[in-house]
Amino acid sequence: MHIGLIGGIGPAATISYYQRLTSAMRTVGEPLELTIVNTEASTLLANNLAGDAAAQARIYAKLIDRLKTAGAECVAITSLGGHFCFDETVALSALPLVSAVSPLDAFFAANGFETVGLLGTGVVMRTQLYGQLERTKAVTPQDIDGVGTAYTDMALAGTCTDEQRAFFIAEGRKLIDAGAQAVVLAGTDLNLAFDGRDVGYEVIDALDIHVDVLVALATGRATLSDHSVGGSA
Repeated sequence: MHIGLIGGIGPAATISYYQRLTSAMRTVGEPLELTIVNTEASTLLANNLAGDAAAQARIYAKLIDRLKTAGAECVAITSLGGHFCFDETVALSALPLVSAVSPLDAFFAANGFETVGLLGTGVVMRTQLYGQLERTKAVTPQDIDGVGTAYTDMALAGTCTDEQRAFFIAEGRKLIDAGAQAVVLAGTDLNLAFDGRDVGYEVIDALDIHVDVLVALATGRATLSDHSVGGSA
């Protein structure tokens, strides 16, 4: 299956999606059919902060039309924060959308995580991943605005300073101390900070779970009816 990605939100996350998808497909010995389009991270952030889901959905819809023309059969948004207008985008989309959020609750439950800590954008943390955690309890930072701002600053820059890295790792430790069994990187650019490091507690990268779903679709091990949410075929 030909996968379409809406990238650029932020650039580092887009690179991670590309690297992990290509690596996984090489491992299974199958070619990857992939098209990536770019959207502007600063525009998405402005629409997110303004709560203007409709405006961002219209931007996504135009990009999805481009992906469909290029031959893509489904679309993924390479940002959990960018899912704030997911339902609005589904209503306009010419292709099925593959959510990065919906697989998470099932993954946590299947792996025995009853309580997880969330790091990501302010919206992701404040809504506890858009209210889609039904079987899993979420713990969020005390200073959601501070952590959210630090995250968006890093995502827009596309790099992580040593100071930022230490900040996010320390915030993760606070979530563990507050009762989380694992810290979820619920912002796709957080791999810049954690980058496979042993930080002394369990870390779950939500990006990896999304990539696993996309690989299953790309190889035919799963179908759109298993994972897509709305959109047109």
